Amino acid sequence: MANIPIVKLGLISVSRDCFPIALSERRRAAVAAACGDIYECKITVENEEDMLKAVGDVMAAGANALVVFLGNFGPETPETLLAKYFHGPTMFVAAAEDASDQLINGRGDAYCGMLNCSYNLGLREIKAYIPEYPVGTPADIAEMIAGFVPVARALIGLAGLKIITYGPRPQDFLACNAPIKQLFNLGVEIQENSELDLLVAFHAHKDDPRIPDVIADMERELGEGNKMPGILPKLAQYEITLLDLAEQNKGSRKYVAFANKCWPAFQTEFGFVPCYVNSRMAARGVPVSCEVDIYGVLSEYIGSCVSGAEVTLLDINNSVPGDMYENEIKNKFAYSHSDTFMGFHCGNTPMCRLNKGELKYQLIMRRLLEPDCEPDITRGTLEGDIAAGNITLFRLQGAADGGLSAYIAQGEVLPVPTQSFGGIGVFAITEMGRFYRHVLIADRYPHHGAVAFGHYGKALFGVFAYLGVPKISHNQPKSLPYPTENPF
Repeated sequence: MANIPIVKLGLISVSRDCFPIALSERRRAAVAAACGDIYECKITVENEEDMLKAVGDVMAAGANALVVFLGNFGPETPETLLAKYFHGPTMFVAAAEDASDQLINGRGDAYCGMLNCSYNLGLREIKAYIPEYPVGTPADIAEMIAGFVPVARALIGLAGLKIITYGPRPQDFLACNAPIKQLFNLGVEIQENSELDLLVAFHAHKDDPRIPDVIADMERELGEGNKMPGILPKLAQYEITLLDLAEQNKGSRKYVAFANKCWPAFQTEFGFVPCYVNSRMAARGVPVSCEVDIYGVLSEYIGSCVSGAEVTLLDINNSVPGDMYENEIKNKFAYSHSDTFMGFHCGNTPMCRLNKGELKYQLIMRRLLEPDCEPDITRGTLEGDIAAGNITLFRLQGAADGGLSAYIAQGEVLPVPTQSFGGIGVFAITEMGRFYRHVLIADRYPHHGAVAFGHYGKALFGVFAYLGVPKISHNQPKSLPYPTENPF
């Protein structure tokens, strides 16, 4: 995906001057060998001069994410200043002791040094990523570094992201309210435009010579699901419009995402529903959120970076009917009825995540806009059941009061036919009923949730914690009540 960063790691070891520097250097080399794909800086940092040289070295090597390795106790000031001067996501890890027969001249005390390192990071208000248990052998640390990569990718992406919006929210979609101050706090730029600007750009692409090639690509992707081929020329024209707008408006930023108005005036003025194009953009790593949901597309983009794959944005939509639960889920899967719900949107989920995607018309819009004729301006949705598999439901939200909060819940899409329309699936998340009431409702989250296809809760939590999100909620087990949960 061209719209998400490639992480290039640098490794710097530190050494407190009263410990053997060779100990830190030997341990660093072992970590580099265990990792393989990492730039090993040969400057071991004992003081501030070393720190400046080491930062310059890894940056000259093209590193955009940094691992600071405490091969022994480490010098508190220079090691924490590495994160300050590097200007990129930084991880701190520490060496475990080697063997019981090396606990005199070969003891490094990095277990202790990590405490002082953390204390100094706090004193200087320097952000850093510290794994759950940051002390280990070279193999352990290589595994920690692998877990840092998706976190770093998201943080680098956010630092270079611009969200481009077209149109205000539709009526009665106050849930998509998006105070933009927190975007700037996160390092994200935003450019808000009128949907008239989008319409003008769309008309300017009429008869664009690239349209036939895009139509052909759509036909290849849809295959037997190409149920409404007559709408493809407009959809292709719109896709080219968005891709050009991304390049023309990214300015100083490297990455883009869109939050666009998609109804009700969109259908009457553009003459189609944009969902299928939105699905194709998401598959490129350029998510386009529905209903001008700015924090929704911010969440989608984070999910793309963390997973390195396509994501979607769904309504946390409707309950699973009782007969469906009894016939298809009960005694087959370890979920209660309240653990299940249906995730739905009109048709923005990428084709590769549907069992059998088909190009169709939007049923609800047709009821309003063209109830008594063949669908025309309501064509353009990509519909089908979402393929079974693991998912992570999450959202980073800028609340109406200007604060930030987030939630993460891992679960799965069940292999249960939905018997419904749109891009839709039967979702199951352990203790979803309580999570729904005491996180989604109690903390006033909107109806849109970003969905990554796989379990990425650990990395997402790391991203949100690094960003300083004060409240990160998850689906808690019954043994751990929510603060708002009625105990009686």
